[in-house]
Amino acid sequence: MAEPETNLAQETVPRVICFLSSLLQRVAESNDHCRLFQSQKMSVFHGLTRPTISIRSYLERIFKYANCSPSCFVVAYVYLDRFVQMQPSLPINSYNVHRLLITSVLVSAKFMDDIYYNNAYYAKVGGISTAEMNLLELDFLFGLGFQLNVTAPTFHTYSTFLQREMWVQIQSPPQPSLTIGRSANIHENESTHHQQLAV
Repeated sequence: MAEPETNLAQETVPRVICFLSSLLQRVAESNDHCRLFQSQKMSVFHGLTRPTISIRSYLERIFKYANCSPSCFVVAYVYLDRFVQMQPSLPINSYNVHRLLITSVLVSAKFMDDIYYNNAYYAKVGGISTAEMNLLELDFLFGLGFQLNVTAPTFHTYSTFLQREMWVQIQSPPQPSLTIGRSANIHENESTHHQQLAV
């Protein structure tokens, strides 16, 4: 089995970075394919071109410089999942995944950690302007309906799902048509609302 690429020493990168970047790469690629056949709404998260930095390298950069806890990345994943469900016309693709990532981690750090950097710092880490970072945060919060609380069972379920997805990918690489998360049956509290990072 080939070692995964990394820009940081392997032991310093939490496994959640590997799992999340792999999952988001698959989702973005699948939605890029769908984008050719379906009209999708443009948003402040969309770039005119695909960023040259990979999702994995971008997440590693955020981890290295933002100094937020590894749990922030799991919560950021929960937020991304909620966002795509509440905004179905804005699926994650290669043109918006980087901006969605930096924004979800920023919001997660503010909600989870006692100490965090301000928007200007995150903007530098993400390679965007402070004004754009402020706009992205506001749009993301409204897109989530300000639903930021993540219960312990939900956190555990999403963590487990990330690990399972990585294991599935190692054992059997997914086909392009794979639907991400639809079989996860992730529920928050007693709600029957089906959580999924939809393709």
